[in-house]
Amino acid sequence: MYLQKLSIVNFKNYSEATILFSDKINCFIGDNGTGKTNLLDAIHYLSFCKSYFNPVDTQNIRHHEPFFSIHGTYLKNGDTPDLVSCIQKKEERKVFKKNQKEYDRLADHIGLFPLVMVSPYDRDLINEGSELRRRYLDGVISQFDKSYLDDLISYNKALAQRNALLKHFADSRTFNSTSLEIWDRQLTGYGHRIHAKRTAFLTDFIPVFQRYFNYISEGKETVAIQYVSQLFERDLDQLLAVSVEKDRMARYTTHGIHKDDLELMISGFPLKKFGSQGQQKSFVVAIKLAQFDYTRDIKGFKPVLLFDDIFDKLDDKRVHQIIRLVSENSFGQVFITDTQRSRIEKLFEEVDIEHKIFEISGGKVNPL
Repeated sequence: MYLQKLSIVNFKNYSEATILFSDKINCFIGDNGTGKTNLLDAIHYLSFCKSYFNPVDTQNIRHHEPFFSIHGTYLKNGDTPDLVSCIQKKEERKVFKKNQKEYDRLADHIGLFPLVMVSPYDRDLINEGSELRRRYLDGVISQFDKSYLDDLISYNKALAQRNALLKHFADSRTFNSTSLEIWDRQLTGYGHRIHAKRTAFLTDFIPVFQRYFNYISEGKETVAIQYVSQLFERDLDQLLAVSVEKDRMARYTTHGIHKDDLELMISGFPLKKFGSQGQQKSFVVAIKLAQFDYTRDIKGFKPVLLFDDIFDKLDDKRVHQIIRLVSENSFGQVFITDTQRSRIEKLFEEVDIEHKIFEISGGKVNPL
């Protein structure tokens, strides 16, 4: 699968642009602030129905314009081309279509055109709180497991209802255990299935991640990911039962799969405290390449791979390892951004693969 054509209107700093891509490697070069990353974000929209960077869709409309539109033409295994469209007007809901047919639920689109994005912002997975790591884990699994996504949506709805009830009890100084148990049963059913799928996924995923990190670092460090969950200690129904008084005092649900986390380690120590910037960047890149591998094997075709500012915080040797790796046949279409044309051209002198280079300047795209 690959993105053959992208057309955008009034998206971020672009008034209008239409680009035809290589099915192998595509490079956007230009100074910082010219809009290279915005093109990657438009491609991300086509897979996930949302921005990678800004969750408020209307804020992605170009200043003083009434709407933005993104259209992408995909080719998959020689089939008829698929046209994916996203249109967002001010003060209206987002419209998302495949082949001119609008989706009833945006969730029905997730996973049809899988994508993996590597960005400098990914270091937040290491340095920020557990919510980001859970969101990443859920996003990966949801691309190939619709029932997981449905369970996750249902779990979060039940969690919101239980939390609202706990707040109501506190505000009104009342308590009704029967009302709470209704939501406990729902959380338990959805939560156990989600936990089981997270466990199974990570069991298969972690060795693939370790293999990619070993390749990028040339075997210089050892890394590990540990799944941390309260459900390894007790079943969720038991956890909810024993934490009722704590929940009433806190006014929210203190136990459940919404508290899960991933512990990231390097050479036996927490990556956040003991990993260098280069080691942290290599760790994240290895996670994303493992995500690519896993998704490809499940879906039966290659996702699109986006590298935003791949040279940031990595030495030349590690960058060369990554580019050599993604140029192999196991990877499909790749997009790369960089500020230096000479650096990109030098890379492709050393790694011979079909590619296109586009120069980005002032919201304009010029093929080189």
